[in-house]
Amino acid sequence: MKVSIITVVFNGAEHIRDCIESVLNQTYTDIEYIVVDGKSTDGTVDIIRSYGTKIARFVSEPDKGLYDAMNKGIGMATGDVIGLLNADDFYRHDRVIDNMVATFVRTNSDAVYGDMIYVDRLDSQKLKRYWRSGWYRDNAFLWGWMPGHLSFFAKRWLYEKHGLFRLDMKSAADYELMLRFIHKNKAKLAYMDEVTIVMRAGGISNSSLKNRIRANQEDRIAWELNGLTPYFFTLWLKPLRKLKQYITKPPAIPTTTVK
Repeated sequence: MKVSIITVVFNGAEHIRDCIESVLNQTYTDIEYIVVDGKSTDGTVDIIRSYGTKIARFVSEPDKGLYDAMNKGIGMATGDVIGLLNADDFYRHDRVIDNMVATFVRTNSDAVYGDMIYVDRLDSQKLKRYWRSGWYRDNAFLWGWMPGHLSFFAKRWLYEKHGLFRLDMKSAADYELMLRFIHKNKAKLAYMDEVTIVMRAGGISNSSLKNRIRANQEDRIAWELNGLTPYFFTLWLKPLRKLKQYITKPPAIPTTTVK
């Protein structure tokens, strides 16, 4: 099974090397690594180019933002499975892709997701938040559930059949896409019960109350665009479910493939 990993970046020289190394150090060998740069000016491009042919596809050109760049990467991907890893983030250990592929094979699923941790932007050893996605149940989106976006690996045909990220959704584009794939079109899911992604804290949608309210409004639009109706409490349960993430600690790094 060929896996395409896509990293999008703009002026990410501070952390891009950690991100790239976490992909190149994976024990799984059939990885197509694609990097989409938004015409960086801070040395990012030189760092990326220093890896030569270890990066299968690289483009550096202006784009319309994060999700436009992701769509470009998806359009270049030739793998059976597509995963996304932002330039500030990295895989927690070197068997993440091995474990993910094993989960696809074992469950014959359309998409696989896992857990994520957020760490301090300056100190990656300082835990800020643990996003335990948990097992999916039918209609879980109605109860405010969603998997961590960067822990979500999807078969390429899902993008080809159901579409890419909507650029008009802004910070809720990842939520809208997973709502479309999972809740509306019933993609078959499998859960990797382990932390797959380490993210440096600083997401746009949760950075202030104003941004949280705006994100809630965009989440509602995501349901409307898909012809879906949430419960009256659905969109407020979504941020409330995150409160537990600040007090729960993640398990140790696993040493074996998931069962």
